[in-house]
Amino acid sequence: MKQQLLELFQRRFACHQFQADRPIAAADLTYLLEAGRLSPSSFGLEQWKFVVLTTSGDKRALQAACFNQPQVGSAGAVVVILAKLADMDPDSDYVRRLLAREYPGEQFEGALKNYRGFHAATDVKAWSATQCHIAAANMMTAATAAGLDSCAIGGFDPAEVRRQLDIDPIRFEPALILAFGYCATGGGEKQRLPLQDLVEYR
Repeated sequence: MKQQLLELFQRRFACHQFQADRPIAAADLTYLLEAGRLSPSSFGLEQWKFVVLTTSGDKRALQAACFNQPQVGSAGAVVVILAKLADMDPDSDYVRRLLAREYPGEQFEGALKNYRGFHAATDVKAWSATQCHIAAANMMTAATAAGLDSCAIGGFDPAEVRRQLDIDPIRFEPALILAFGYCATGGGEKQRLPLQDLVEYR
């Protein structure tokens, strides 16, 4: 199993042009979304919401908001990951419900106090977005396991994405856009720095 997982990481690459006429099976799309849903999150607050686009018109419109990157318009499906903002307030029903689930009984009040202090000292928008990246990484690995290709899109106009998807800026911030499908070209050889250039043991 360990080697199989490393092989998935080795095979995955950023696809920049998908086979536009090849859709993703509904079961495979659900599988990717489940990989995101089951991802770990800070305080167990599941800071993400997934907006799925599959129609050609919606994908082409979103491509324009992503500086016309072709992988957005040609993908079989595009998932816009929204970072929750208002729901992250310590006094929101959402936070109280999920904290009570993670820290039941007598643990709850202490957990809420800790979270309140964390929230006050944190750039919540940036923090919530980074949590979404955890889900994104798991979804892209799951895509490779399902025989699909993927590309993470970080270059986009947030205001235009919000406008197109009718997103309330008080509640959500676009964190990352994922394009999924079947790549029109091969990925080539994996290029990564060797482990010894990246790791320092102390």
